[in-house]
Amino acid sequence: MAQAGEAIGVPGETNSRIVAAYRQRTPRSGELAGEAASLLPSGIAHDSRHLDPYGLYIERAAGPYKWDIDGNRYIDFFGGHGALILGHCHPKVTEAVARALGEGTQFGSNHPREIAWARAIQRLVPAAERVRFTSSGTEATLMAVRLARAFTGRDTLLRFAGHFHGWHDHMSHGYSDHFDGTPTAGVLAGVAEKAILVPPGDLGAVAAILDRRRDICAIILEPTGSTFGQVPLDAAFSQGLRELTERHGVLLIFDEVVTGFRTSRGGAQAAFGVRPDLSCFAKIVAGGMPGAAVAGRKDVLDLLDFEASAAAGREKVGHPGTFNANPVSAAAGIACLTMLAETDANDVAAARAGELRAGLNALLAEEGLPWAAYGTTSGFHLFTNPKHRPGIHPLTFDPKTCAMDELKGGDKRLVGRMRLALLLNGVDSNPRLGGFTSATHSAGDMVDTIAAYRAAIHMLRGENELS
Repeated sequence: MAQAGEAIGVPGETNSRIVAAYRQRTPRSGELAGEAASLLPSGIAHDSRHLDPYGLYIERAAGPYKWDIDGNRYIDFFGGHGALILGHCHPKVTEAVARALGEGTQFGSNHPREIAWARAIQRLVPAAERVRFTSSGTEATLMAVRLARAFTGRDTLLRFAGHFHGWHDHMSHGYSDHFDGTPTAGVLAGVAEKAILVPPGDLGAVAAILDRRRDICAIILEPTGSTFGQVPLDAAFSQGLRELTERHGVLLIFDEVVTGFRTSRGGAQAAFGVRPDLSCFAKIVAGGMPGAAVAGRKDVLDLLDFEASAAAGREKVGHPGTFNANPVSAAAGIACLTMLAETDANDVAAARAGELRAGLNALLAEEGLPWAAYGTTSGFHLFTNPKHRPGIHPLTFDPKTCAMDELKGGDKRLVGRMRLALLLNGVDSNPRLGGFTSATHSAGDMVDTIAAYRAAIHMLRGENELS
């Protein structure tokens, strides 16, 4: 098996030696991909797993590593879509899950772990006066929007272009396309019209809308910026939104599905010193298991409360959900959040990412590539300069000088080949060539990863994919 940093280039059945080498290295993944194509649309269960010629099939994982069904090991930066800040199969999380699994997965009743899970969230997030569990981040943002509309009596949501809040109807346009506000396929135009898109970072545009309209129920955002800061926003923007929303009686919703417990132990809200009205959590909140939550002001979440709603003479907001706060996810969440509260895991993950960003930028400068690595805390992004902007240097790059379409864009062929080349050299990045670090990544893993990026760049140059 090739080690990280070892370039592989074997002539094969395609014009690309990278693609041919990938097929040769992962034959069993290729076989399963062929079988899956007859069962699943595009042969996948999540859009981000779409990869040409096919994605990997993973057999097992531990700490910062995972192994495919052909026995190849990868340093993993996909990180369970950001959920695994403690790495794969952390012993304490695994032990908690195994214990809970042996006691039952679905009681159809209350259970003690849901109380302990809510308290674990409150311990880290002071704004979590009340907590309601859901099964996914998409469900959490849907619940937050419904609560905001019911609480304010207003019906229009304000969102920021490029920010992702799940795939339900209110959120499906304006993330990667349909920036003009038109609905995506299968979504009613009337639903899309009730979610206004605003340029990210533009407080003036927000203020103008709030001054002009009285139907805005809430503003929702990824507080560090789209895609965990790929299009970055600083604390001042969230602080400005807090002032505007309080002035206009609009709720502020932080989508902390990714930033929660990663930007800091208390999420972006703790790091930024902003107390949102509602927060949406998933991923880390459930310790890598399916699970999510809406947390925030008691008076808003009282709309879910039978007695409080009746006493206020308001219609209760209904919320069933078979697997809400299921005991296995609760056990994983309690174990993970307790570890974050009581150890330096968060800081270790952030330190590793800082080392990696610095090392990648030194590499890019050495290779003379006008690209750059950037990001905050335990994440990193790779800017590939898709518009060939002059003057880009990795050691001085400021992402705030670039437009959203530059930061989130990229040559799909180039990015796809780069990702295959990284896999050939033992690194699994996310589809944007960046990713997340965990507390289990070592300094040595960062060295090996930088070597893998170097080898991948050389492979791309060997195929004339880079100038």
